[in-house]
Amino acid sequence: MRVLLVGSGGREHALAAALAKSPALTQLYIAPGNPGTALCGTNVAIAAGNVPALVAFAQKEGIDLVVPGPEAPLVAGLADACAEVGIPCAGPTKAAAQLEGSKTFTKEVCDAAGIPTAKWERFTDPAHAIAFVRRRGAPIVVKADGLAAGKGVVVAQTAAEAEDAVTDMMTSNKLGDAGHSVVIEECLVGEEVSLFAFCSGETAVLIGAAQDHKRIGDGDTGPNTGGMGAVSPPAGFDRVAQEKALDILVRPMLAEMVKRGTPFRGVIFAGLMLTAEGPKLIEYNVRFGDPEAEALLPRLTSDLLPALVALAKGSLDEVQVTFSDDASAVVIMAAEGYPGDYAKGGLIEGIDRAEAVPGVQVFQAGTARDPQGHLVSSGGRVLAVCGIAPTLKEAIDAAYQGVAAIRWKEAVWRRDIGARALAAAH
Repeated sequence: MRVLLVGSGGREHALAAALAKSPALTQLYIAPGNPGTALCGTNVAIAAGNVPALVAFAQKEGIDLVVPGPEAPLVAGLADACAEVGIPCAGPTKAAAQLEGSKTFTKEVCDAAGIPTAKWERFTDPAHAIAFVRRRGAPIVVKADGLAAGKGVVVAQTAAEAEDAVTDMMTSNKLGDAGHSVVIEECLVGEEVSLFAFCSGETAVLIGAAQDHKRIGDGDTGPNTGGMGAVSPPAGFDRVAQEKALDILVRPMLAEMVKRGTPFRGVIFAGLMLTAEGPKLIEYNVRFGDPEAEALLPRLTSDLLPALVALAKGSLDEVQVTFSDDASAVVIMAAEGYPGDYAKGGLIEGIDRAEAVPGVQVFQAGTARDPQGHLVSSGGRVLAVCGIAPTLKEAIDAAYQGVAAIRWKEAVWRRDIGARALAAAH
């Protein structure tokens, strides 16, 4: 099979590495890719958001399957454009991608399908939103309705913080169109976990679960980021609990989407809170998470490619998806200053030394080659160092041994990835 993978981050490097193992693969293209994905296939200089150019390339090269990494091309209609020219795409239509593209849409689907989630209201007028915050008090959650690259959610501990979030999104236009309407909801309490499944129509096949570490600093301090690390599986959320959560939070959504005439095909990522009353939905994403993909995909023991073909063609019930019982831990090495302004161009060495540590794989995200061919940093989150081992403690130790082997002066990373999961397990 000839496959086109879309995207350029650590998630795409993890997907490329998994696809490259498939005996069914004859050619893998990654658009636009990064120096890490170039080790698994052929990078193509087409931006992930350039849907017409992606489809034209897929036609020209006789691509058998398009695999979308990030959400933006899906919300822009990549799957629809592929369908128009008869190329299978392992991702949802533009209409179904509204599960991530619009917080309001997701809440309406949850209400219609009886899926437990936080109580919510939608606002298009900042004065009404602020009045609601003052009535309800804090803690309270303010979400931009549209896509905001992971920066559209504020968990406000005070009413003043929530009011500032409303002003930033709705009045100061800090998130552009994404923040013109907001959803304000109750603050759920518990452990937050990410649940993943391959979906097609009403069929959902469990991939697994991971726990992301969003804040930049140790002890979950400082601003939110795109994710500074992950562990899989999360403590106290085994495969039995994961299957039960699929029954409560994912399968009813799939049935509702079929009922609406917009069936969902792709990878669903359900962000959920394990509350005292049971699991409740925080949000859906319509693709693999990042860095969760880097924690989950290396544990896959079955072939990824047939599963993606099956979900694209609606025959998921015919494939076996199997994962190793080993645990995994991912530590993100970011550029100093991230998630604010950060330096680029720092020389990175020692990835081969890191990967010589048993159980360690390094996925590249914000990397580039300089004119001399040296590997340098080019983004905020730059490397995802993954350790896999029989126990979570061993996986975490392996990941940090990998980090220690890498030489890159401007790197920052959290030193407590998985610490809460380890504490919860004892």
